Amino acid sequence: MSHTITAPVQPRSSGQLARRVPLVAPTWTWEPSERWLRAYIGDTAVVDSRRAVLVWEPVAKVPEYGFPVDDVRTDLLVEGEPPAASYYRPKLPARRWFDFVDGDRRVASVAWTWDLDELDGFIAVSWFPGVIDQWTEENEPVFAHPRDPRNRVDALSSSRHIVVRDGDRLLADSHRPVVVYETGLPPRYYVPRADVEWSALREISGWSECPYKGHASEYWAAADRPDREIAWSYPAPLPVVAPIAGLVAFYSERVTVAVDGVVDIDSVNPRDAS
Repeated sequence: MSHTITAPVQPRSSGQLARRVPLVAPTWTWEPSERWLRAYIGDTAVVDSRRAVLVWEPVAKVPEYGFPVDDVRTDLLVEGEPPAASYYRPKLPARRWFDFVDGDRRVASVAWTWDLDELDGFIAVSWFPGVIDQWTEENEPVFAHPRDPRNRVDALSSSRHIVVRDGDRLLADSHRPVVVYETGLPPRYYVPRADVEWSALREISGWSECPYKGHASEYWAAADRPDREIAWSYPAPLPVVAPIAGLVAFYSERVTVAVDGVVDIDSVNPRDAS
C-alpha cells in the first residue's frame, strides 16, 4: 500500500510541540550581564560597572543597561528634564531624569530611573548620539545601543537570484548576494555594485550606525523621488559582517524584492522602515 506524503509549510502546533516564544515579551524583562561597562563624558567615567543588568521594556527588542547607583557618578548628576521625543529609549515615561554637570560643562538628559519599583536602585544612561562621548565593553568601543547577547547576525554568501524593482523600474538583478540574517529582523540582501542599475538611483545624504554591523554612510533614493531612501551600504563594516563591505542593500518594505522568483513578504506587507 502506498501513502502520499504532503509537505506542510509549517509544523502543526500541539500540546507537545509549540513554536518558540516570541523575541519580545509583553512584560518588563531583565537578565544579568558579565561585561565590564564604562561610559565617558570627556575624560570622566560616568559609569564604571561590572554588575550591570540588561532591561527590556514591554515588547521592546532592544535593551538598555541598568547600573547599580554605586557604579554611577551620581555626584555629577542633577535633576533634569526629559529630552525631546525620539526613537531612542526609554519608550515609557521615566520616574526621574538627570543632567550631567562637571565644572562649566552641562549635558542634558544623561540618565534616568525607570518608573518601576522593582528597578529601584538602578540607573539607566542614555545611548542617544551626542550624549555620552564614548561607551566601552571591556576595552572595546561600542555604540548605537547595548548589544543583546541573544542577538545573532550572520552574513552568508549566496547564489540566490535577487531582483529589485521600484514599480516597473529595475533597480538590481544579482545571482551573487550576501544575505544578512539578524535575529528578529527580515533578511537583507546585499548585492554587488556591478549588479545595480545606477541610472535608477540618486545618491543622498544619510548616515546610521548599528552595534552589530558598523556605520552605514552611503544612501540612495529613487532617481525620481529623492526624498525617500531605499538603499544603503556599509563601506567598512565590522569584521563579523565583513562580506557586505561596499555592497548595496534595499529596503524590502519600500521596493519590491524578489528572491528566486518569490516576492519578499515585506514587499507584499510593507512596514515603516524609518
